[in-house]
Amino acid sequence: MKSVAFLKTLTAVACVTVACSVYAQDNSAASGTAAATAAAPTAAAPASSKKVDRKLGYSVRKALSKAQGLDISNITVRSRSGAVTLTGSVPSQDQIDKAGEVAKGVAGVKSVTNKLTVVQQ
Repeated sequence: MKSVAFLKTLTAVACVTVACSVYAQDNSAASGTAAATAAAPTAAAPASSKKVDRKLGYSVRKALSKAQGLDISNITVRSRSGAVTLTGSVPSQDQIDKAGEVAKGVAGVKSVTNKLTVVQQ
């Protein structure tokens, strides 16, 4: 009998605890407290940074595709805070140099790391 009463009490305490914590989470998220307001910009900053990096990488890739005499089928473009990294392989050294120059000419590119290699096809 005592164990049944103990389990009922323990279950009631657990339910009350869960209900209070759920209410507290909803209340803090809905209210305009300083903690909730301060957390919002930091959560949005990485998302916008990734978006800018993605857009810059896309712009570089597009510029490389428009360059005459450049085989971009094996080139990967990565961007982070304006620093662009080119990796992959091309058929000649001239294309490595040209890819680096084209990437440097894209607006928003601060630096280019050219890790392209020559692979005869």
